Amino acid sequence: MTFSSKRENNLSHLAIIMDGNGRWSEYRGLPRQNGHKEGVKSLRNLLTYIEDFKIPYLTVFSFSTDNWKRPKSETSNLMNLLRKFIQTDLTELHKKNVKIRVIGNRERIPKDIINLINSSEDLTKNNNGLYLQIAFNYSGRDELVNAIKKISSSAKTGDIDPSAIDEQIVSSNLFTAGIPEPDLLIRTGSEKRVSNFLLWQLAYTEIFFDETLWPDFNRDNLTIAINDFNNRYRRFGNIKKDIKNDTT
Repeated sequence: MTFSSKRENNLSHLAIIMDGNGRWSEYRGLPRQNGHKEGVKSLRNLLTYIEDFKIPYLTVFSFSTDNWKRPKSETSNLMNLLRKFIQTDLTELHKKNVKIRVIGNRERIPKDIINLINSSEDLTKNNNGLYLQIAFNYSGRDELVNAIKKISSSAKTGDIDPSAIDEQIVSSNLFTAGIPEPDLLIRTGSEKRVSNFLLWQLAYTEIFFDETLWPDFNRDNLTIAINDFNNRYRRFGNIKKDIKNDTT
């Protein structure tokens, strides 16, 4: 299939599965925690790249509920990295007008980290620059279950007519309520799956798999992914008359 022209950048919400930190370390004979530290550096760099592309929404997958299956030493290290990231970067992010939101299940997260999360969200709630959404202790299925419970409770009390439940009501009860669904999902590393990430929201999201391990992800990688996105036509089930050689 060939395209008649290249689109301008219409990317408003970028989602990223930052995968490959552990393998980055293993390939170098280093402890896995080294890769996670380098991964945080890559996230900091990404936040500077995003400014150039003028992307208003960014969602990153930093810790899955499934990650609790890993050794306690590794999960403790991941908790500590979030703790240090907030403590170290919050002031600078606030200066840059970044709005921070952390989505996911707050259970099992240390109380001091929850306090840091609440403080960062409260401090930046009125910022109108980049909307940075961090999925931490997150599961797409858990998010859907949580939404179903909220909707069921509202139906039970009579606040919602069960026959009126539609996609908009479901979306409004998700952790991501109020923001647009991702236009593009980038997954780094060699895996090619969504891994329980934003299961509802990714229905029509374009996906780009980059073999680069997350600690090595740079501006060039991001540029390639965005250029690829800008050369796609998102049809949402419809057709485009200006797509040549397409008989579907």
